Amino acid sequence: MYSFPILLEATLNGLLTGAVYALVALGLTLVYGVLHIINFAHGAFLTGAMFAVWAAFTFLGVDPYLAIPVLTLAFFALGYATQRFVIGPASHGDDGNILLVTLGLSIVIENGLLAVFRPDTRTIATNYAFDVVEAGPILISQARLFGFAGALVVAALLWLLLARTDTGKAIRAVAKEKLGASLVGIDVRHIYAVTFGLGCATLAVAACLLMPIFYVNPRVGQSFVLVAFTIVVLGGMGSIPGALVGGLFIGVVESLTGLFLGDSLGQIGIFIIFILVLLFRPSGLFGARA
Repeated sequence: MYSFPILLEATLNGLLTGAVYALVALGLTLVYGVLHIINFAHGAFLTGAMFAVWAAFTFLGVDPYLAIPVLTLAFFALGYATQRFVIGPASHGDDGNILLVTLGLSIVIENGLLAVFRPDTRTIATNYAFDVVEAGPILISQARLFGFAGALVVAALLWLLLARTDTGKAIRAVAKEKLGASLVGIDVRHIYAVTFGLGCATLAVAACLLMPIFYVNPRVGQSFVLVAFTIVVLGGMGSIPGALVGGLFIGVVESLTGLFLGDSLGQIGIFIIFILVLLFRPSGLFGARA
């Protein structure tokens, strides 16, 4: 049996990791909440963002944390343009077509990255990657602590945008009833593109927070999206508070499962939770019942 300090340290590190998971899930749940589709290209965009962080550090010497503002704006613009000029026109307003288009985008992006960067795994070496914060007998990764703080800040900013701005009100109106929103003068296509752009912007932040402690290869995004989808289901499809709480919970489950069963089996607990939620509360913790 593990001692209490070891269990507490594993729980705290799980919370820190779960915050970044929640950040990836925020973009997924936001797009679902407005467009009412699962974005199959979400993982590919995350992989692209992680390669962008790696390239900025390797070729320009830009620290991942300092790259956050520029990459966030760049990926917002990329997401906006992708939805407005590719996904929207190609889908012709049909949700089934949107799923196919995003799936096709995922394949194109992943294979494009594979052609450019080859299948090699890449990392970056920062001075603080292995620094820890001591809290008595507990050691906490400094980079994970930065990731936790960054995820909370992004979640708060996203909530303020949706709750306090005209754009946020328009997004909520379109999510609730797009025909009614269109009748009162809201440009639904623009709001769709803004929402998709925000989803990609959160991925850029997540990539900047992940790269000091993680690696990137052309397929890495898919593993994060599997976890993010579990978080979205757990928290409630379309719920931003649900994504945040679900991410923290899943991070703790993964950390404790890995502690007891080994790192290679750490994600078993995540998918057990996923099955249990589907069986007993398919609407999720914060989702509305149909």
